[in-house]
Amino acid sequence: MKAAIVYESLYGNTHAIANAIAQGLEGIAEPHVMSVEEAGQAQPTATDLLVVGGPTHIHGMSRKPMWELAVKDALEHPEKGLVPAATAGGPGLRAWFESLDKTTGKAAAFDTRLEGNELLTGHASKGIAKRLRQHGLELIAEPASFLVDATNQLLPGELDRAREWGKTLGTAISATT
Repeated sequence: MKAAIVYESLYGNTHAIANAIAQGLEGIAEPHVMSVEEAGQAQPTATDLLVVGGPTHIHGMSRKPMWELAVKDALEHPEKGLVPAATAGGPGLRAWFESLDKTTGKAAAFDTRLEGNELLTGHASKGIAKRLRQHGLELIAEPASFLVDATNQLLPGELDRAREWGKTLGTAISATT
């Protein structure tokens, strides 16, 4: 089985989670982690499982103006210790979904978001899941959120939790094929 994990990441947290999910899938599926920019160049729909994730900005999936502000803030305030990822400011998930062909198959959605009550923080994974379903994909798991603290660092244990979620996805896809 093949799995594609597509991510959008501003400071590297979502990328790290995508890699951990791939580690959890190893042995069950052949995972391929790619940025949303890479996925836009080669649509990853010839897979048994498509996992898509991104950071939560203003309660949902990011928008280009928010990326631009976040990158500008990081560059103007190096004391915060935030370094924009190499793919920051490129095409985001919203644009990628607009270019994605209708397809069938299995999928899962995740996000990174600020620690706290989800009514206050929101979560991009719900919007990602909705877009996956609109493109004809069947979700095999509830959308998942992986948490960062106020300084935008992954909380301890989140990478382990992402690996476990990857294993859960692998088990679920094995049961359906």
